[in-house]
Amino acid sequence: MRVELAKILLLRPDVLLLDEPTNHLDVETQIWFEKYLTSYEGAVILTSHDRTFLNRVVKRVIALEEGKARFYVGNYDDYMVAKETERVILENTAKRQAEQIERETRFIERFRYKATKAKQVQSREKMLAKIERVEVPRNTEKIHFHFPEPPKSSLDIIRLKDIRKSYGSKLVYEGLDLTIRRGMKIALVGPNGAGKSTLLKILAGVMGFDSGERTLGQNVSLAYYAQHQIETLERNNTILEELQRSGGTAVDNTMARTILGGFLFHGDDVLKKVSVLSGGEKARLALSKMLVLPVNFLLLDEPTNHLDIASREILSDALSSYKGTLCFVTHDRTLISEIANTIIDVRDGRITVYEEDYESYLRHREQSDSPDVKQSFVSSANSKQKRALAGQIRNDYYKKMTPLQKEIEKAEKGIEALESEQSELEKLFEDAEGLSVEELREKTARHGAIKKELDELSERWTSLSLEYDSIKKELDAELAKLDEED
Repeated sequence: MRVELAKILLLRPDVLLLDEPTNHLDVETQIWFEKYLTSYEGAVILTSHDRTFLNRVVKRVIALEEGKARFYVGNYDDYMVAKETERVILENTAKRQAEQIERETRFIERFRYKATKAKQVQSREKMLAKIERVEVPRNTEKIHFHFPEPPKSSLDIIRLKDIRKSYGSKLVYEGLDLTIRRGMKIALVGPNGAGKSTLLKILAGVMGFDSGERTLGQNVSLAYYAQHQIETLERNNTILEELQRSGGTAVDNTMARTILGGFLFHGDDVLKKVSVLSGGEKARLALSKMLVLPVNFLLLDEPTNHLDIASREILSDALSSYKGTLCFVTHDRTLISEIANTIIDVRDGRITVYEEDYESYLRHREQSDSPDVKQSFVSSANSKQKRALAGQIRNDYYKKMTPLQKEIEKAEKGIEALESEQSELEKLFEDAEGLSVEELREKTARHGAIKKELDELSERWTSLSLEYDSIKKELDAELAKLDEED
């Protein structure tokens, strides 16, 4: 992967088109690649499921949703904030439009055959025909799955003592000692080829070693996930059958559907054959099979490979709530940051244990004067500063926009109340025989006053809305300017 990437970069093209370029790159290479792309003079268009990479590299997002391309200024986090803001605005706009259409439709139906209202009916029919309906994009569903409560184990989950491991003449570990305690959520980090997956497999008991001791703690039950397990799925089984095959009689239909629903298999989706599933769907199914029976020690080797961002977030949510002990290898730095409370750095046949989160680990590595990791730390700090400044800009503008939004909503409620009262009066006028002359005069005067109030309030609503939109454009321009300065 690195050789193919290097061949392309040496050409220095005007436009780089990159499809999942960070796949199979270790963290150090990812950091170097980010630095390269941020200073690259040409244009770069890429797809990626790596949220950290997107946040540090991209300055524009094109979201392909509902058959349309939507353009956003900023990185992935900026896109998510803008998307949510846009969704709220569209929902409010669609609600107001639906209420307006309902009012106009009621008027048309009520006076369709009344000669004195013919012109008004025709005018409103034409207006309705010209209205461009506001469509709210479907909100991507997120289901937060929670692992079953695992059985309690001994304090020491596993011990490795004086482990020696080699592949032929290549020595990987000599005299390796490691103790993993209950409650640790460990990320194994380091360059490709350093032995991270080898260590994980030794811990999982799926790989032997030349000498040394591996001791599992009391009442420890473990589950191991690796990419090759996708290939062990039974092609002719349905998704539901495959999950129940792992759990046996312990998993009833309801429990199986609950677990599968947590990994975005809904309704009749669970009846699909394994043979027709995409790589990402197979990965989700294989991960869900680990959850059929409760275990207190999970070992995961690149669990986010083939997963899109929504699926990665579901897995991250699940692992955050997992009450057992966890050890995993991944190149997904977002997952490491969100999950790990312990970092084990693996390099040159040695391991270094940092009982701290990923950001603290990066600070320690930065102090060791490693140029690559120092760049990672600086990039992370700059990214945080940028997000903080962007957040301050938003807060400053929201202080102006929030009162306007409240006034707009107040005007809308006033318009709705007046139109309701107007409608009631017009119903009364249709059959005014029971009214005295004085009551009729009073109602007519009120109807005229309502019309005037409606005109004034509608004009105020328009003015407030224009002012709100103007400030919103200023906010977008400030954020775009900040992005360009970066």
